[in-house]
Formats: sequence, structure tokens, C-alpha cells
Amino acid sequence: MSLKITNTLTGKIETFQPLKDEQVLIYCCGVTVYDLCHLGHARSYIVWDVLRRYLIWRGYEVTFVQNFTDIDDKILNRAAQENSSMEVVSERNIEAFKVDMKTLKILPPDRMPRVTQCLKGIYSLISDLEIKGSAYAVEGDVYFDIQNDDNYGKLSGKDLALLQEGASGRTNTLEENRKQHVFDFALWKAAKANEPSFTSPWGFGRPGWHIECSTMVREELGETIDIHLGGADLIFPHHENEIAQSETATGKPLARYWLHNGMVNVNGKKMSKSLGNFTTISTLLETGVSPLAIRLFVLQTHYRKPLDFSSDAINAASTGWSCLETALLIGKRFGNVLGWHLDVTSKLNISLKLAEANRAEKESMELFFTNNQTLQDTYYQFIAAMDDDLNTSAALAILFNLARPLKSLSNRLERKEVLDYSVAPFQELQYQWQLLVGLAGMLGFIAEETTSKETNLSEGEIKQQIEARNKAKIARDFSTADQIRDFLKGKGIELIDKSNNVTEWIQR
Repeated sequence: MSLKITNTLTGKIETFQPLKDEQVLIYCCGVTVYDLCHLGHARSYIVWDVLRRYLIWRGYEVTFVQNFTDIDDKILNRAAQENSSMEVVSERNIEAFKVDMKTLKILPPDRMPRVTQCLKGIYSLISDLEIKGSAYAVEGDVYFDIQNDDNYGKLSGKDLALLQEGASGRTNTLEENRKQHVFDFALWKAAKANEPSFTSPWGFGRPGWHIECSTMVREELGETIDIHLGGADLIFPHHENEIAQSETATGKPLARYWLHNGMVNVNGKKMSKSLGNFTTISTLLETGVSPLAIRLFVLQTHYRKPLDFSSDAINAASTGWSCLETALLIGKRFGNVLGWHLDVTSKLNISLKLAEANRAEKESMELFFTNNQTLQDTYYQFIAAMDDDLNTSAALAILFNLARPLKSLSNRLERKEVLDYSVAPFQELQYQWQLLVGLAGMLGFIAEETTSKETNLSEGEIKQQIEARNKAKIARDFSTADQIRDFLKGKGIELIDKSNNVTEWIQR
């Protein structure tokens, strides 16, 4: 089996083949750090985290680089609003970003360069373009000459003639009058009054947006990489311009595969700060939503498709994660009661060590299930789903099939039912649990036992909440019902729904 991915550059699903056997070089466009990250950012970085984890799990040695854009008009505007500085705004949001990513269980990149730390490389790349006659300076600004690139538009499919026609009514600003072609783009911007600037061969100023990523790719990974990642909103102009300037300078492909994730939508419109319809990651987490429920919400939809955000969708994901979490924790909670040999699971822990160690673990997993055809089939179905352009939706369906009987068993044990261990297939369920732990861990779903919480609720208050939830369910107000359940879970109360609208509860 081989991983197949959709390459935006060709518009086709292609079999992944790295430049060097068993080594993968990946660059992911990072955030402009003028504000906190929202759910759209979470979607992108969760998806690419899963790609990275899967490649490592398949035995590749992955180098993953993701940048910070720490100088930009938006950062300068925010600093002016706060009577602060570019450095203060950037540093604050870089730290907040790292906290958000850690909370969402996203692996930290191997390297996280910042624009302000790679200015020498930017100067060098712009100079290379000048030497080739593809860049020109005008009064301290430097522009890329788009007409010097015969392949411009190959990523986005944009036609320069049509772009020119569409821009015919554009206002002639000072910047546009300086350009030789309306779609020439800035490599270096001359300094403006009262703004931070850096010295350069063209005078004081700061870099253009696109040259920053081209430089960081070249400095951190080389002239050609395996995979370049980003949101679909970056295809044009950002990634198109990256390709133009990098490939003109080096004469080599910038990346072999270009992958782009779909947008998060709210009421049919892209979630963005400019539209004011965004929900920050920290705000969502403060409502009590589990970070892994957010991960589940994101991965339930294929990465290339739009993802529709709503409170109902998040609540549904919370319910799903609760089910999966219960199944994942059964070994820790009841392994001794069931007589399970938990040391075996060490073979299935999807750690993130060197590629060689992960390959050995994967081989151990395959060997472990050799004598159980059903679980072996499930294991290879999971791989087939992930190989199919990271079909995480199908992969999650497999996890939930594994989890369902385990959750049921866990609930029976919570209720202290008397079970006949000589009849029930507990040994088979142990292997099923071990497979679930291994595959869920590869997707970043690692359940952790929490300590008991003080409810601060009387038994009567708990029953009132349960009654209100049952009424909401009868009225088909599932959003309210889920909110009540999540509220009680946050208080350490887990609900167990039985037949005839009976709900029992357990205090963790």
C-alpha cells in the first residue's frame, strides 16, 4: 500500500514518493502573529499534524518546518492601536500560539524560523533575482517582474491576460504607477515614516510577504522540498508568488507536492478575522470543550472540503470524543479486573521517535495481530483509509467500530454489574482495545485519566439537571441536552443513558 495525496500543482491524486528514500522535507506556512489563533488555524495545523504523524508512523524520517511572520502591516497596526511595539505584539502572540498548539496535542515543528531572523537570506534571494533580470528597484521598493516568468499561474490556474483584463479599472495608486506590470509584487518595501525598518542594499525598509517563505524554505530545507502545506486561501497569490520567485532564482522546483486544506465556514462564509466571524481557540476551550473534541470535529471532514462550524457540530464532536475516550481508558480503569496483560500495549504506543523505531513498532503491531483475522483486516482497512488522501473520516469510523463494544463494557463495569468472565470474550476485547489505542494514538487521540472533581452539586441538583436534559431530548433540542451533559461532565458527573428514557449517573 502507498500513500496517495491530492497535489494542487497537478490537480491529480498522486502516489507520494519523496526525493530521498525514507526522508521527507515539509514546509508549512505559519501564522502572522498579530492576534490569537482561531478555529480556522486549528483546522489547518491539526490536519497537517496528522499528515506528519502518519508519515512518521509509516517509517519516514520527517523534517517539519513552520514559520512565524513577525513583521506585517497587521502587526504594525495592532502595535499602534495598543501604543506598543511590533516586538511586543509578536512575542505575545507567538507564546499564545505555542500554548494553543500544545493544548490541541499538535506536535511542535522541528524548527520555527521567524522573518526577522532571516533577513540576510532575504537579501541574498532578492539579489539573485536582480542578477537574473527578474527583479527591479524603484525608489527603495523592489518588485518581481512577473512577465519574466513564463510559467506564472501554474499552481492556481490563473491566466495573466485575464488577470490584466480584470484589473483594468483599478485605481492608479503610487505603488501601481511604479510597477512595470500591475501584478508585479513587492520583494522589498521602502520604509514608511514612524514604522520599524531594516537596513538593506536598497535602503531602509522591510521584506514583502512572499519572499519571506521562499527564503525560509531555502535556508531551512534547501532548494527543493517534498511537501509544501497551507490553507486553500494561500494558493493565490502567496503560493503562486513563492513558486515564481523561488523557481526563477534556482531553476529548480520549489516543492514536488502542494497540499491545501479547505476553509472553516460560518453561515457559508470563510471564518476570518477580517469578517469578524471567528472563534479563537482559547475562547472555545474556555467553554469547556475538550481539545480532543476539537481534533475530532476537524478530522470528521476530509481536509480538502469546507468545514462548517456550529455549536451543534462541536457538541456532536464532544459526544463522539466522550465515547472514544471511555473506550480508550477501559484498560487503565479496569484492566486488572478483566485480567488483561497491559504490558503488551507498549508495542502499540505510537510514539514519535526516529523513523527506525516507529517502523519497528508498526511491524510489532502487524505481528501481534497475525492470529486474529478480524482485527488484522481492521488494521489494514485503517491504513487503506489513511493512504486514500488522508481519509480521516473513514479512519475515524473504524475507530468508533472498535470503540463501541469497549464503551458498552466500560459502562457495565462502572455500574458494577456481575459479569461471567469465562463466557464473555474478554481476551478478544483486550486485543481490540490494544488496536484502538494504537490507531487512535497515531491520529493524536491519547486519552488521559483525570482526577476526581468536586461536583459542588447536591444529588437533588444533579437529578434536576438530568430531568432538564431528558426534557430537552424529548423536545429534540439536542444542543441543550448536550450542553447539560457537558456541564455535568465538567463537574465530574458522567451520565449513562439506558432504555425507557432512564439516565443513571456516576461521580468520577
